[in-house]
Order: sequence, then structure tokens, then C-alpha cells
Amino acid sequence: MAKILIPTALRQFTDQKDSIEVTGVTVADALNHLTAQYPNLKKNLFNDQGKLRSFVNVYVNDEDIRHLDKTETALSGDETVSIVPSIAGGSATIVEPPAAALTVDEVARFSRHLILPEVGVEGQLKLKQAKIAMIGAGGLGAPVGLYLAAAGVGRVGIVDFDVVDASNLQRQVIHGTSDLGRKKLDSAADRMKDINPNIRIDKFDTGLNSSNALEILRDYDLVIDGTDNFPTRYLVNDACVLLKKPNVYGSIFRFEGQATVFAYEDGPCYRCLYPEPPPPGLVPSCAEGGVLGILPGLIGVVQATEAVKIILGVGETLKNRLLLYDALNMRFRELKLRRDRHCPVCGDNPTVKELIDYQQFCGITPAAAQPASGEGVIDPVEVKRKLDRGENFTLIDVREPHEYQIARIPGAKLIPLGELPKRLNELDPNADIVAHCKSGARSQKAVDLLKQNGFRNVRNMVGGILAWSDKVDPSTPKY
Repeated sequence: MAKILIPTALRQFTDQKDSIEVTGVTVADALNHLTAQYPNLKKNLFNDQGKLRSFVNVYVNDEDIRHLDKTETALSGDETVSIVPSIAGGSATIVEPPAAALTVDEVARFSRHLILPEVGVEGQLKLKQAKIAMIGAGGLGAPVGLYLAAAGVGRVGIVDFDVVDASNLQRQVIHGTSDLGRKKLDSAADRMKDINPNIRIDKFDTGLNSSNALEILRDYDLVIDGTDNFPTRYLVNDACVLLKKPNVYGSIFRFEGQATVFAYEDGPCYRCLYPEPPPPGLVPSCAEGGVLGILPGLIGVVQATEAVKIILGVGETLKNRLLLYDALNMRFRELKLRRDRHCPVCGDNPTVKELIDYQQFCGITPAAAQPASGEGVIDPVEVKRKLDRGENFTLIDVREPHEYQIARIPGAKLIPLGELPKRLNELDPNADIVAHCKSGARSQKAVDLLKQNGFRNVRNMVGGILAWSDKVDPSTPKY
């Protein structure tokens, strides 16, 4: 029997099992047995035509089936099949040895580098002259920024427009409690300069987009991607390919992380791994799905390590290799990556020769102003009035049980979104139903599902329990 490894993002459909043994003489057989056992998994793996979705990759042992016989790849029975979906790095020198010298203070500061034959004075001067762009000063950007500064990288450009929030401090170690409410750019720069006063920080207080990306990234030697959404990931990838800049990639979700180096020398780009993004809302963000606070530290340090190796021109980078890390089981795995010669960006005959509308590419349309009440939605204040009046209606909470323990609305019935399809019989199709979650995204999915199954009077509580805390009960914890 073949063993199929289930990534965290899909375990909600497999009763939280991380591996499942199935029979089958081909990958297609194995996946069919898997989805027969777990039907709700099928739509996340296959499209309406029964084809494997383009944002889902399947590996047999460490080889991508796209480079074997695809879903007809034969299985003998003892293989490990990995499902690797989207989840929101020989060694030419980038920088020529400069003519500058290290100061006495720098010799003392970087002495442990200088006695490494692979670094030495020449390597430390390369780091001093290096220019690295860092996209994001959040979970991944925090350790990246700290270690680039400590390593002696001379110039770092940071692109971020967010401010420090209390929920950031669990993992974004470059910021502290005294930084709450400050721009992440400022608090990150202060901490990096405290580590290395000689570092030059370029601050870009803006979101990276198609109109500014090439101009911002043009002057840097390489780019470190610490983004948390798919439109920006594809934007960073395409900009790096067009500018011929290495893209040091990392991503995190719950207890799992990925890292590699894209667009380096003749290696693959992000689109070679994931030609298309998942549909909007299919893959939850860290804000919805959570993340182990220590996880971005490890993945970010891997990214910083790859960047320093590229600058120094030493060692073997992660080019052509995807590093997978499972923190829960403390396991590292590697999968092979290959450049797709038909890739529209980095292939032999590219069709994408300029930056595009990445919101549109990822299927994200500008959100219209949603009314606080009316057909299909209801404001938290009105929900509170209904509760106070003792109205006969059903309030369902579609979050996970561990979220319900953090904060809850009195009287709400907990039915996690993943369980809702098989618990419809617990609800009256003719009842007045209000659904809520953390911010309103999952509960909208619940409303849509209920309406598809004949429920007539269903509304989504706008803003979720976060809005309830803001508008109704400030004692309700926000997370």
C-alpha cells in the first residue's frame, strides 16, 4: 500500500490525519481511493473536469509526477505520495569584491566570520557591499532582518506598510511591546541598526504592486519574499524573473513551512511549482488558520542563510530543491524542482513580459462596501438586540473548537465550517439563522452552503467576533 502524506491545510477534510495508506497501481488510483474515503477532499484536489488542480502538486517519493507519467505514474505499493498545495531558494558571485576595507570595529564585530575560510575578509566585504530587498517585516521578515543585519549586509530595503499589533508579538521577534502602534518599517529599522549601526536601511512605506515593484527592486542584488498573500507572491516572482534577481522564497502555515530559491541562474521560478493560484479563500491565512510562533523563525533563518550564501558564492543553494519542514513532527524533507520550459514567465518562450494585474490573476475582485445590515448580512449590534429581545433565531459559530475556547458569544451553537455539511440535520431549514466566525469570511461560506441546501433565512454577521468585540462587548478577547 502507498502512503499519502496530507498537508496541514487539507487535514480538516481527513479527520486531521496526516498520512493515509491506500491501494492503487497508479497515482490516479491512489487519489481516487483517498477521495472515496474522504469525499470533501475531492473538490480541493480536482476541478470539475476531474483534472488535478494546477495549484496542487503531487510527488512520488521526491519526484514531481509532472516529470514522470503524471497521474498515470505507476505505484508498486511502498511509495510515499506527497500532496503539496500552495499555502495565501555552481555558485556565481552576485557582488564583485569591492575595493573598500573593513574598519577596526568591523573586524572585531565580524571576527567569527573572518576566521571562516569560506568567508574571510573578502567574503565579509561582499556582505558589506551587498544590497538585499526584504518584502515584509512580519513573521518571516523579522528573523531575516535580524540576521542580515548581524551578518553585516551593508544595505537592506524593507517594503512594508503595516503597523505593529499585539497579535504580531508571538512570532515577529524584530518588534517589541514598546513598538505597538508604530510602523513596522520604523521598529524593524531601529532593531537592525541596534544590531549593526553601519547598516543602511531603505524604507518603502507602501504595498508592493505592479506599478512600483520593478522600480523598487531594480537596485538590489536579490529579493527575500516574506509575503503572506498569493497576489504579492506572484508579483515578486515575476518581477524577479524580469529583473533577473534571485527570489529567496519562504512560506508558513500552522506547523509547516517551505523554502527554496527561485529564479536563480537557470533554476525554476514560483510559477514552475504553482502555475496558478488557488481560488480566493480556499487556503486560509495565518490570521485564520494560525501559526506556531517559532516556525517563521526557522524558515526565515533558512531564507537569510540562502541569501548570505548567494552573496558569498559558497555552498549549494536550495535552487532546484523545495525544503519542507514539519515542526509538529520535527521532520525535514526535500522535493526536486525543475524549470518548466513552457512556463509563461521563465520558460523558453515566455508570454509574460511585463507585470500584470495580480489581484485579477488570483481571482480577487475589489470588495464592494458591504452593508451593515440587509439581505444576507446583519450587523453585530443588531444581533445583540435580537438576543436581548429574546427573539427566536439560531446563532451558529463556524469557527474551530479551540477558537471557541478563546472567545465566544453567549448562546452561539458551535458547528465548525468543516463539519457543517454533515450536521445540516441539526438545523431547521425554515429557521432564522445567523452565522459568525472570526472576521466574516468563513461564515459567508457557511451562509452560501446553507442556501445551496435549501435554507431560506440565513445571514452572515459582518466582521465576525472581532466586530462583536469592537461594537458590542469590548471584554470579548480579540485574537
